[in-house]
Amino acid sequence: MDKKITIIGAGNLATRVALELHNQGVEIVQVYSRTVTSALTLAKLIGCNYVTRPEKITSDSDIYLISVSDMAFSGLLKEIKFNNKLIAHTAGSIPMEDLKKYSSNYGVFYPLQTFSKYRDVNFSRIPFCIEGNTPENEQTLVDLASIISKDVRVITSEQRKQLHLAAVFASNFVNHMYSIASELLQQKDLPFDIIRPLIAETASKVKNMTPRAAQTGPAVRNDKNIMTEHLSMLNQNAK
Repeated sequence: MDKKITIIGAGNLATRVALELHNQGVEIVQVYSRTVTSALTLAKLIGCNYVTRPEKITSDSDIYLISVSDMAFSGLLKEIKFNNKLIAHTAGSIPMEDLKKYSSNYGVFYPLQTFSKYRDVNFSRIPFCIEGNTPENEQTLVDLASIISKDVRVITSEQRKQLHLAAVFASNFVNHMYSIASELLQQKDLPFDIIRPLIAETASKVKNMTPRAAQTGPAVRNDKNIMTEHLSMLNQNAK
């Protein structure tokens, strides 16, 4: 793709997406982050320029990928002059139309995955959810996503919002349960490794079973004695 790209943000998602695009030959010309260390670290990995002030963001890029927190989103974008270039955010819950006040060309470039800065992930299997305000902008973003993923889908903002909600249940809440499980194990000097096979098998089941069919344990058996005992143990731990 003969397009110059600026990455706005240098967090987990921005870092992994920028590195993957760079590794696949896409020209990343600039990285912005308000944090010098984050901006410099990512820029060094890519070999591009970096800035920490929004007014210093180049106006020469063809595409601007915006990957900042929802809270920083509107406050930051109003400080940037995009000159009606194509801008796309990577957020799960922000409507595409929230971008229209900043450029006449806009869209969404949303990868459905959990990212950590220093952990590699297989991008070819990540669903990329695309939206564009015109057929041309939509196709440009589809083409960009197709460079790094084999699973590129065009969905609406309402669909993406529902998808993000489902993803929070499937990933964020589940990971928080792992954290609670780790604390419970530590209370009796047990290592977290002891339940890693259980976690792996639970996740593996849903590859070819429905979540309902894969459910096991005292709740699905309606074993009220065990559930009452577990609740009592949790109440004791909370004291």
